[in-house]
Amino acid sequence: MKTRKWLLVSVFSILFYASLFAQQDAPPALSLESPYNTMYVHLYYLQSDSYEPNKAAVTISRSVKDSVERVKAAIQLKQIMDGKGLYVRLNLLPQKADYEDTITLKHFYTPFPEKLPEVYLEKVGSKWYYSDETVRNISSLHKQIYPFGTARLLNLLPKTGQRRFLGLDLWQYIAIGILLTLIWLGRFVLSRLLIPIITRFVKSRIKSETIDSAQILKIANSMSMLFLVWFAQKLVPVLQLPIAIAEWSILALNIIFVGIAILLLLRILGLIMSYAAKFAETTESKMDEQLMPIISRIIQVFIVLGGLIEVFRLLDINLTAFIAGLSIGGLALALAAKDTVANLIGSAMIFFDRPFQIGDYVVGSGFEGTIVEVGFRTTRIRQIDTTITSVPNGSIANMVIANKGMRIFRLFVLNLGVTYDTPPLLIEKFLEGLKLIINNHPDTIKENYYVHFNNLEASSLNILFRVSLNVPGYAGELIAKEELILGIMRLAESLGVRFAFPSTTLYMEEFPEKQSTAPPYNTNAEELNGRIDAFVADFKSRNTKV
Repeated sequence: MKTRKWLLVSVFSILFYASLFAQQDAPPALSLESPYNTMYVHLYYLQSDSYEPNKAAVTISRSVKDSVERVKAAIQLKQIMDGKGLYVRLNLLPQKADYEDTITLKHFYTPFPEKLPEVYLEKVGSKWYYSDETVRNISSLHKQIYPFGTARLLNLLPKTGQRRFLGLDLWQYIAIGILLTLIWLGRFVLSRLLIPIITRFVKSRIKSETIDSAQILKIANSMSMLFLVWFAQKLVPVLQLPIAIAEWSILALNIIFVGIAILLLLRILGLIMSYAAKFAETTESKMDEQLMPIISRIIQVFIVLGGLIEVFRLLDINLTAFIAGLSIGGLALALAAKDTVANLIGSAMIFFDRPFQIGDYVVGSGFEGTIVEVGFRTTRIRQIDTTITSVPNGSIANMVIANKGMRIFRLFVLNLGVTYDTPPLLIEKFLEGLKLIINNHPDTIKENYYVHFNNLEASSLNILFRVSLNVPGYAGELIAKEELILGIMRLAESLGVRFAFPSTTLYMEEFPEKQSTAPPYNTNAEELNGRIDAFVADFKSRNTKV
């Protein structure tokens, strides 16, 4: 349905422009006294309504003696201009007989100095002719614009005597219909042919068995359309459309070609980056995953910027003046968007300093979570409740951030308080048991740990228990802490050690006929050692890693 609409719009646009630019002009005199008259004579007598090639041939350099060759050169020169879509605006042509080029200060005139510098007029005596150099370049230029033998079609097409409707001959309508039909059919056929070729190429380069068929289809569609637009660019000059329509058609096809090329490059980039991201997931470093989105966006910007520059060139927009205007406006924009600039600088600082990587767990001012993405402007963080928080990179660059993902070991510290009535021997055995817990747990670092009776508090005898854990993540840290705490509780229960808590206890030990409230403690060293051995055996069996 979309293709049909596109075809209808194209046909009606051609009809509109044909009716708009179809006009009759008065025949010029063959005086050749100025660039204006020479080009007017050349173009007028090669129009279908006023086709007299012998008169048009008088504008060719007099060095060409053969009249047949002069006619051929005149016809091919007009076909070159028409094929490139160069519209000659007669009102802009110099009408002075003694016109001089401002650079060479000679009697030269170049109608299209940027698009067709090989063609120019020169004054010989009192008349203006297409120069000898122009005549020498006509053959090569003609082959460039009409390649693959398409120039032969020009000789088969009628020049005069055709019935016209809205400025076009009947055969031109038929040719336009055939061209649009070929494009419509070619898109489906060519895209299907390209899919297995692209798939095989991708597999040979990426070395992956899983291929994203949706992306391959998009690339195949873009490549087929790019080829068909290129095909149309080569055939449109053969149609010999009125110059105004030819100019519009060729410009439109050139812009469409650039747009499809940009889309194709972006889709190829997307395919490459998707497989690069999968490869980055297999590496240990997270830096490549952090760089992927930044590199992708930079390349996208360059592709689009290059395409826009090409479109500006096609539209004859003065890039120097445009860039100068952007620079002046850019100053005002920079002042108004200083926060955005600060965020971009912050992105660069994060990239070079590397305070964190994707996947690291960080804690900052007002946020805590896992780094998901580092962009140009913000860093995205997934918090504990799975909420995504975007923090400006400018703020992060000036913020104190604790990167818990960079920890080599995870520190576990406990202050164990036991009751004041605990005998010293029992405390010593309890300390021995705590050290055995550390030495027999698979996730503890067996060096630089601390287990000491270190303080007398108001309601407890304090024991410092500090050890480093070698676990991969936060979940592993919680599991190891749980196993250690349960082990400490079981050791205390086995030895009869009671944990203290903030309280005030009144001991009534001197009242007659009253027994002491202090519990009896076992101070038999051999029995306590036996209990510790039994506890260690049970602790090992509980915490053995399979």
